[in-house]
Amino acid sequence: MVVPRLLRLRTWFSVGIRRKPEGWLKWFVTAWAAGIGAYAVWAATIAIIDPWELTSIFLTAAFVLLFLTIGPFPSSDERRPNPLDWAMAAASVGLLAYCVANGTEIAKRIALLDPLTPWDLAVGTGIFALTLEATRRTTGLGLTAVVLGFVLYNFFGHLLPGVLGHGYIGYTHFLDIMVFTTDGIMGLPLRVAATYAFLFVMFGTVLSYCGGAEFFFNLAALLSGRRPGGPAKIAVVSSGMYGMISGSPTADVVTTGSITIPMMKRLGYKPALAGAVEVAASTGGSIMPPVMGSAAFIMAEYTGIEYRDIAVAALLPALLYYLGVYSQVHFRSVKMGLQSLDTAGIPTLGATLREGWLFIVPLVVLTWALLDGYDPSMVALFGTISVIITAAFRKKSRIGPIGIMRALAETTQRAIPVIGACAAAGLVIAGISMTGLAPKFSHLVNLITEGQLFLTLFVAALLTIVLGCGMPTPSAYILAAVLIGPILAAFKIPPMAAHMFLLYFAVVSALTPPVAVAAFAAATIADANPLHIAAVATRLALAAFIVPFAFVFGPELLLIGAWHKTLVAGCTAAAGVLLVAAAVEGYVRAPMPWWSRVLAAAGGLCLIAPNVTVSAVGAVLGAAAFAHSWFARGAGAPRSVN
Repeated sequence: MVVPRLLRLRTWFSVGIRRKPEGWLKWFVTAWAAGIGAYAVWAATIAIIDPWELTSIFLTAAFVLLFLTIGPFPSSDERRPNPLDWAMAAASVGLLAYCVANGTEIAKRIALLDPLTPWDLAVGTGIFALTLEATRRTTGLGLTAVVLGFVLYNFFGHLLPGVLGHGYIGYTHFLDIMVFTTDGIMGLPLRVAATYAFLFVMFGTVLSYCGGAEFFFNLAALLSGRRPGGPAKIAVVSSGMYGMISGSPTADVVTTGSITIPMMKRLGYKPALAGAVEVAASTGGSIMPPVMGSAAFIMAEYTGIEYRDIAVAALLPALLYYLGVYSQVHFRSVKMGLQSLDTAGIPTLGATLREGWLFIVPLVVLTWALLDGYDPSMVALFGTISVIITAAFRKKSRIGPIGIMRALAETTQRAIPVIGACAAAGLVIAGISMTGLAPKFSHLVNLITEGQLFLTLFVAALLTIVLGCGMPTPSAYILAAVLIGPILAAFKIPPMAAHMFLLYFAVVSALTPPVAVAAFAAATIADANPLHIAAVATRLALAAFIVPFAFVFGPELLLIGAWHKTLVAGCTAAAGVLLVAAAVEGYVRAPMPWWSRVLAAAGGLCLIAPNVTVSAVGAVLGAAAFAHSWFARGAGAPRSVN
């Protein structure tokens, strides 16, 4: 009897099945999703509406879609909702009606002073309960367990002795803050999901509908297809280009990986390696300007730093990340003796630009609007409008009213998991605020690290990755920002560097074992073990674990400071990334002996470090490491790699 109970518990904490409705339900779901999308565009760009009203209407409307399109368990019916799903969807409609009718009055009330009515208590309980169920269905065990832990701490933490104890929090007090203010469920993460993030996902969806993904793939094939291991390099370049506008590692893996992973396997890459290349390349899209990912928009709102400044600062570290991935793929391909892509499958420059020049225009518009200081919502809207206008010049890429409606619906469908996660993140943030946990947590970390900056950064990175296990990047970042951000601020680290550091490790949590969301998405395409894919992807993404330490100690890598210092720091860091990539793969022009790999790794780390003397030492070590391989005239290389 024990085993079935364990299995039942595991089932309850699994991600629900994504349904594929048919018939009239499909049309209803599409129309409802398109309506949510239209509301989000209107509320974020035209309307003047209170943040609580905006987020409450957006969330309760999204709940209807969520409970109809995401089943409660992996084994649920793939096409038809069950009676409980219909009941939850109907309850969500009732909550939506209440928020629409009473949103203005609720937004004006004073929390903890104006009493909640019985109807308020009922609605608040409903929103709280449905948020927990939505979190369980969309994110599974990880975030749900964290949320439940914080809820229990809110209710029973007053019973704890010592520093972790806090004052008594009653249920009415809890609901008042959690539901009826912008400090809880309707807080910053959900507001970002309903505005900036939604509009940028819409931009990427519309671009994909018009054929943008095909253009980026052809451009990547043109740039790197003729090099050794061409398909793998195409995966790196195309996923990077598509990821910088989609901002979603999982969506990027599914979109570009469906083409690149089978291509890599045909050329001789092992399934796990093919999936890992795609995962590493796709994950980098969340840190690559101009769009980046939802977490970057939350960072802008939370820190007060202009999103434009975040995008500019992120450029050089993102290029270093992709340099590391590309270099490792190159050294691995040469070592395995893999060939380039068949030239018959590589389009010419003229054909590529003739078919896809119009997709360059939206990127130019997007970058111009961003650098010109427009609000991120308007930047995304300008980009989307420019896609629709430019696509109209070619019949093949033209998108009409029906296509726009479908794109809005698909955008909403893509946003559903993020909406559930962001609402749950609001619960955690409010719980930390009400209980005063953040300063207590800071005190605990300082006791462990004894106030040493490097050790504190190491603990912060590790905690952020752990927090990111099993939850989306936005939730991992905001949780790290609330708990760990104050610790880094105490060291007088510039906010840009401190929060970019946390953002990087929240992003790479999508590919690190044991719960690597992007790796699980690639596993179905590559037909390989997701944990094996995650382990190899982590090795390929090694630069993402090193560069953040460098820009904390040397903010020149974030384009902060004199231009000549940034130039020197960028060049030495690039050389260092190349050395580390060579050391990891153990190959340059010939296999590297162990001592050469050690020298290369040490030299690379020294070059990445923002110190002239240390970088000079790194250059000497790197030269010594390369000397053997550069002048070696060994014949070949092994054909397979573990």
